Amino acid sequence: MDREETLLAASSMYYLQDIKMETIASRLHMSRSSVSRLLKQARASGLVEITLRPTPSRGPGVGQYISSQFDVEVFVVPVVDSASVAERLEQVALTAARMLTGWFDSDMVLGVAWGTTLGAISQHLGRKPTRGSSIVQLNGAANNRTSGAEYVGSLISRFGDAFDASVHLFPVPAFFDYAATRKAMWCERSVARVLDVQRKADIVLFSIGAVTGEVPSHVYSAGYLEPEDIDILEAEGVVGDVCTVFLRADGTYEDLSLNERATGPTPAELRRVPRRVCAVAGDSKVIPLLAALRAGVITHLVVDELTATRLVELDAAS
Repeated sequence: MDREETLLAASSMYYLQDIKMETIASRLHMSRSSVSRLLKQARASGLVEITLRPTPSRGPGVGQYISSQFDVEVFVVPVVDSASVAERLEQVALTAARMLTGWFDSDMVLGVAWGTTLGAISQHLGRKPTRGSSIVQLNGAANNRTSGAEYVGSLISRFGDAFDASVHLFPVPAFFDYAATRKAMWCERSVARVLDVQRKADIVLFSIGAVTGEVPSHVYSAGYLEPEDIDILEAEGVVGDVCTVFLRADGTYEDLSLNERATGPTPAELRRVPRRVCAVAGDSKVIPLLAALRAGVITHLVVDELTATRLVELDAAS
């Protein structure tokens, strides 16, 4: 039996026949640690894919509540009550990465935002070689302190490397200084090319930006907004953002002044994408997550159990 046959045999016995590692090791005449390495290789190579199905969670079924209330598929990630925000984020990122690997395939386009959560997801991606697929950056990253190219380029490239996909970076600022500049740049052929790839996306992956929190959202903590911009957001009732497009608590966004300068896709543009995956963890994300659900930008939500529970409590009370 060659190595590929051994890999398939071990995987079949463990995942399909529920045979213990010790028994597999005995049948294949190898050590238990060797079987463990084979199973790890099977997951990394894509031979074995682990799929999670939407399930109810604690209390009155928070997953079912969110699903029925907002018409989304919800994947609630179990966490202990004492888990820190960083630990909750790590578990959500790991789950989102594994699910994305199952959904994305050859000849598909994946749109990716950037930020703390997306960076964590990119670190957990398994290898799944595809053909004819593309990864496209959804929103610009430059600001008046940095080009953003190294940070976002590295993040987007990890998705490209995981799937052997071509990468399309979006070489524009996160926010233009003037709305007129944004309008003019959208006519430039180099920018229009990337926008065209975005419009072909089969899946988009993003998180929720929160103005404050224990783990601050990247757009609010890394110099993308000036103090006067934050003052404007507060005055206009902004609670957070999706792909650097700002939202009020009720999900409205059209008349917010800073959105005229933003480079990310609007909720209306996102709603044209068949699968819109949002990964969220942390109490500070609850209010902006509810706003995003009300805006209809999410079709698949990966969320930790504590955040989901507080989301249900907030929606039920409002």
